[in-house]
Amino acid sequence: MSLRDRLQSALKDAMRAKEADRLSTLRLINAAIKDREIANRGDGGEGLVSDPDILQIMGKMVKQRHESARAYEEGGRLELAEKELAEIGVIQEFLPRQMSETEVEAAIADAVAETGAASIRDCGKVMAALKGRYTGQMDFGAVGALVKGRLG
Repeated sequence: MSLRDRLQSALKDAMRAKEADRLSTLRLINAAIKDREIANRGDGGEGLVSDPDILQIMGKMVKQRHESARAYEEGGRLELAEKELAEIGVIQEFLPRQMSETEVEAAIADAVAETGAASIRDCGKVMAALKGRYTGQMDFGAVGALVKGRLG
């Protein structure tokens, strides 16, 4: 079952169970996917979004919600922070398990060996290999610094 099908099934289940908060979050995910499809069509593409693209969209949504929750907590708006964290929980149900630090280190070592990276100039090759294989499973912002540290 594709990720898109799983999302649609979960949306229908949330409607039937009258889970308003979950339904709202699932609709936000679908809206983000539709936005990407519309943008792709505008760029001359076929418009359909693949599962890795959907994982990327949802990863970005999780990151945005973490930032919002942190801002709400700092501003004393705990009820809004809790809502953001609940949305993160729903989104993460569809994301693959996040890799541990040791798994990330091993993946970086494999990608460096596979690409033959020798200097900081090869950082892009390593990151492309990691993104191709581990989309949604690691935080590429943090991984970029680790790759640079390893190659630098």
